Amino acid sequence: MRWLAFLKNKMKILHIVPTYFPATRYGGPIQSVHDLNKGLARAGHQVTVFTTNIDGNKDLSVPTNSPQILDGVEVWYFSAIFRPWFFSYQMLLTIRSKLVDFDLIHITSVFLSVSTLGAYYAKKFNKPYIISPRGSLMVEPLKKSGFKKHLYLSFIEKCNLAGASAIHFTTELEKKEYGAMGLPMKNYLVIPNFLEPISNFPERGMFRTKFGLKPEEKIILSLGRLNWKKGFDTLIPAFAKVQQNIPEVKLVIVGGDEGGYKREIEKLIANGEWQIANSKEPAANGLGEGGEKLKDKIIFTGELKGEEKLSAYQDADLFVLPSYAENFAMTVLESAQCGVPSIVTPAVGLAEEIQKNGAGLVVEKDSEKFAEAIIAILKDDGKRLEMGKRAKLMVEIFTPSKLAPLWEAGYHRFI
Repeated sequence: MRWLAFLKNKMKILHIVPTYFPATRYGGPIQSVHDLNKGLARAGHQVTVFTTNIDGNKDLSVPTNSPQILDGVEVWYFSAIFRPWFFSYQMLLTIRSKLVDFDLIHITSVFLSVSTLGAYYAKKFNKPYIISPRGSLMVEPLKKSGFKKHLYLSFIEKCNLAGASAIHFTTELEKKEYGAMGLPMKNYLVIPNFLEPISNFPERGMFRTKFGLKPEEKIILSLGRLNWKKGFDTLIPAFAKVQQNIPEVKLVIVGGDEGGYKREIEKLIANGEWQIANSKEPAANGLGEGGEKLKDKIIFTGELKGEEKLSAYQDADLFVLPSYAENFAMTVLESAQCGVPSIVTPAVGLAEEIQKNGAGLVVEKDSEKFAEAIIAILKDDGKRLEMGKRAKLMVEIFTPSKLAPLWEAGYHRFI
């Protein structure tokens, strides 16, 4: 009973994060962190966020150095003076003066100033803190990291991690890979991301109309930042094979270009055109040598937000994510909420849930196998629709009402 009474106590939580809503260009964590914070605020806790106003090479149009209320969450945006490290001197001063007022510090970041500042002052004022790496300390991202990052990890970040009351992971896969890297960890929490239920879905067909897609065309959707991690080196060759078997198919790529990676995708497409044009085997659509331009089958929309983004999910027949590494993959949940099944690699944090719930397929990161899986689903509407129904049911376990109590208990455990 004493424990239940303790759980009812309202907490003062400080969330320190390098970027925050509405800077959605940085992917799923931006929305999921805000969903967590507003879910806790709805439960009656005082949630404050310290962040920067950085939004790519621009700044968010938000007031700085003073609190703003966003969905019940008190958000402080600060201007950065050293953008590569997301360092803000004003944030440093505010952390130093105000951190002592909070019960617990939650840091969503590694390799940037906010994790070091948050950890240093939490230890200085004897406050418990939790670090959420959000996939940055999984095997593949660390492989891709340069010498500077590994040096930073060895001399600075490991100290931040070692002092944390707990490390937070969004899936068991993320925890397993973190452990495989031999990184320090006193305790851990495994709590998935929230997905806010949607009450008003856009009308089906809006996306098709806007981008000139015919009702009979099958849409394969890829949605997320355009970067190496998303596995376009598997997706584009796989799609080249799919469109030879299913002529009425389009690949829709939704997402902002990160670091100019779109150029690399366009090179993959050009290579796919060459392969089709020089194929010795006639394709199912009757095309042999000479082929069909692959780029005519692929649509880049750029980043979509709000209703436009939701309408892309609504009109899609299949969602694909052949990633090298995803600690969670909010896009899988978002597509599932619209009744769209997914094909993912085992490196996607939600792969186990997809397989367990029959909400799609988990396929090795191989273009041949990925193409076979896509063709199998698109040629069997009954199977695809059944997977879509199961995907919708899977989403129910990720609602704020189910997950907020886990966070409350987790925070209380370390206060």
